[in-house]
Amino acid sequence: MDKALQTMINNMPEKTGKSLEEWKALLNSKSFEKHSDAVKFLKTEHGVTHGFANTIVTLTKAKNVAPDDLVRSQYQGKENLKPIYEQLIKIVKEFGTDVIVTPKKGSVSIIRKKQFALIKPATKTRIDLGLKLVGKDITERLENSGPFGSMCTHRVQISSIEHLNEELKEWLTEAYEKAK
Repeated sequence: MDKALQTMINNMPEKTGKSLEEWKALLNSKSFEKHSDAVKFLKTEHGVTHGFANTIVTLTKAKNVAPDDLVRSQYQGKENLKPIYEQLIKIVKEFGTDVIVTPKKGSVSIIRKKQFALIKPATKTRIDLGLKLVGKDITERLENSGPFGSMCTHRVQISSIEHLNEELKEWLTEAYEKAK
């Protein structure tokens, strides 16, 4: 398991008032149609911050699926994109120990206190990187969020490792800084 995710789970009782197993039991006693409904429930009814709420819901839904298995399944048939994904993870982990990588069924959330990036293998030849950059102008490369909707404000389409340049790192850094 990712070290930051394990730290988050270890800190959960102190930060949220319940252990992961207690949160799972609570969520399993309810029936939420959407991931976002369960996150909203934890935030509004229990005062859990977004990062913890998202992680709790993701880990509850994942049942016994390991985070590595979720990522492996996302890149099945898209193995050529895995080095891009791995380099993106390496970049964001260099920002600090407060970066949490949370794999889901179809994407990977990158969280500080709030989600600031989302990595999704969009096609067999492209990863979509969603960024939360409120107030940032849209450019030819830094597009409207598109399929990410309100989860992100912008999207960058990445089809080769060369696209992970300084400009992209600056946008990721800015998104990280804003996620305090």
